[in-house]
Amino acid sequence: MDYSLTHKDIVKACMANDRRAQFELYKLYSKGMYNVCMRMVNNEIDAEDIIQNSFMDVFSKLHMFKFESSIGAWIKRIVINNTINFLKKRRLQISELNDQLQMPVEQEEIDDRHLEINSVKKALVKLPDGYRVVFNLYAFEGYDHKEIGKIIGVTEATSKSQYSRAKKKIKEIIGRHDEATARRTEEKRQHSTNKWTLDICVMET
Repeated sequence: MDYSLTHKDIVKACMANDRRAQFELYKLYSKGMYNVCMRMVNNEIDAEDIIQNSFMDVFSKLHMFKFESSIGAWIKRIVINNTINFLKKRRLQISELNDQLQMPVEQEEIDDRHLEINSVKKALVKLPDGYRVVFNLYAFEGYDHKEIGKIIGVTEATSKSQYSRAKKKIKEIIGRHDEATARRTEEKRQHSTNKWTLDICVMET
């Protein structure tokens, strides 16, 4: 399937300033793009603002779209660029790691297969912006480290290091959560056991 032609008729109509077509394109992609943005900025209001501004950019720049990629991929790139620019204004902490990267980062292999996607998403919100952005771009959006480096203005090595550190942090966060959950479960079990024992004692008396 040629994904570059996906929704071609709608895109063509949008290029002709057809308001209905523009609304249709917005409905098709706004929710997915909001999720992309939200995973990086971790703030609903900021994500909504970025999406609104991004679709304004989409419609004003649509004449530049040449059907060389899918319209979804083209829109996503605009959303990601706007999100990165927003985070840079918020002093996204990525480039400062360049000096630290003179020291080799432990390339600890983390088995991703046992990490459930929902657990990973919950852990992501607890990461610093830099880790969260790189992890999202690589793990969820499918960019390689060379592309990520160009997008956020760092070296490929920095992107690889950020991703490695992010994975390690995520594993630690999920591990702590699992331990806390197991502890609460055990406490509930003990409470139930104690209550049952107390009830038995009362009955016997």
